[in-house]
Amino acid sequence: MTSRVPFYLCILILLATGIYLSVFRHQVYGVPWTPGKTRQVWDIEARIQFYAQGKEVKVSLAAPDTQNGFTLISQSASSPGYGVSYLESEKGRRAEWSIRHASGPQTIYYKTQFLVDPNAQADPKPPQYSPAPPRFTKPEEAAATALIHHATQLSSDDTTFARELIKALNDTESQNAQLLLNQLAKFKVTQALLSYSGIPNKIVGVLQLKDGRRRQNIEPMNQIWDGERWVVLNPKTGKQEKHPNLLVWDESNVSLLDVSGGKNSQVQFSMIAQDISAQEATNNKVNADGLLNLSIHSLPLEEQAMFKTIMLIPIGALIVVFLRVIIGLKTSGTFMPVLIAVAFVQTQLLPGIAGFLLIVGTGLIIRSYLSRLNLLLVSRISAVIIAVILMIALFTVLSFRLGISEGLTITFFPMIILSWTIERMSILWEEDGAKEVVLQGGGSLFTAILVYLGMTNTYIQHLTFNFIGIQFIILAVILLLGTYTGYRLTELKRFKPMAEEI
Repeated sequence: MTSRVPFYLCILILLATGIYLSVFRHQVYGVPWTPGKTRQVWDIEARIQFYAQGKEVKVSLAAPDTQNGFTLISQSASSPGYGVSYLESEKGRRAEWSIRHASGPQTIYYKTQFLVDPNAQADPKPPQYSPAPPRFTKPEEAAATALIHHATQLSSDDTTFARELIKALNDTESQNAQLLLNQLAKFKVTQALLSYSGIPNKIVGVLQLKDGRRRQNIEPMNQIWDGERWVVLNPKTGKQEKHPNLLVWDESNVSLLDVSGGKNSQVQFSMIAQDISAQEATNNKVNADGLLNLSIHSLPLEEQAMFKTIMLIPIGALIVVFLRVIIGLKTSGTFMPVLIAVAFVQTQLLPGIAGFLLIVGTGLIIRSYLSRLNLLLVSRISAVIIAVILMIALFTVLSFRLGISEGLTITFFPMIILSWTIERMSILWEEDGAKEVVLQGGGSLFTAILVYLGMTNTYIQHLTFNFIGIQFIILAVILLLGTYTGYRLTELKRFKPMAEEI
């Protein structure tokens, strides 16, 4: 008989490693145990991609600075082979990369770290010159004059004038607004009208900060000088933007990205929010030496955002193992509920449940017809996969046409897994009857809901992403559950008559 001593020794090592790594992260780097009242830091990464043309290359990117509500903690660049400089000018800060020769696809990373600081105040730089009036055609000038006159009557200062002007541009029934918007975007028309009125203004690039977002683009907004400070206005709504998660990235009013010696350039942004303790920030955690710091936090932010979801999957696996081994709950497939729960995270719970039942129910009807044709397994599964894809496309289009925005997220469901689920349930129906289908299907849905609740819990999300040691602890617990050979809780009902006799 094989000795269990090495196995239990492995369990102890996993537990000790997990606890040590977690305590190490907390004490040395100040990562809090809970996502409660802590200082928040935003890691924002710009990914610049372009195709170099085999000659010298110069890349210039607008770089942000400390501003109202945000303090710039650090900045760094990852650009092998390139020289990098940070430049200050009257038009703002810029990061500039250069190389003597480059060819083929190029990728440059620029990373900043901002501390959310209500006391942070930017030093406002008043405009140095009056805006140059734009050139309009006679019909455009007449429309612009009418819009400006209307906004002037409803305003009391430059800020309220700009708000009323944007409201007029958003009026779909205004022929004057539609005439000006035929050729230019709304933010450019707003800039032109403000300049025509002699109000100092500029176009700024704003980032909407949302945790775990990837491949985000800069959103252009308008900024006006009210005599004391610059005020940001949203050209889509006319509202004065004071949202705590709005970061002005580009204040140059010139260009966000300039590439010389390359083509097809683009820049996209990824961002992650980190909670830090009051006594020590975690901005230096990836620069420390040693194996213990080879964590996912050293990856680019786009990959970190992806891992933020991946790191929750072991929690789902633990819930599934507990329900199947200890409770004895039946599911259709071993870890199918985990994949469904991941889809629920994207679709939200109630729309996800409705979509799951709709697809599986319709798929079972289609599968029952295919079973009468006596097709081979491969052909049958392929037909079900195509049917599931067509159903998802149909339900998505119907949701869009009916104005049900939640239905558009149904595409997040794993189509291959759903097809195999429909196949298993159909065979189960033929062999064991509808009752067994309801038991396993209901068990799968119940498990998926529990996994979803676990994966969307803010405390669990915080621990799994910030403490890699938690994964060792989960692995140890799963291995321990794998040694259980006793009765499941659902099997104890067989002993009920014996208890009644006693």
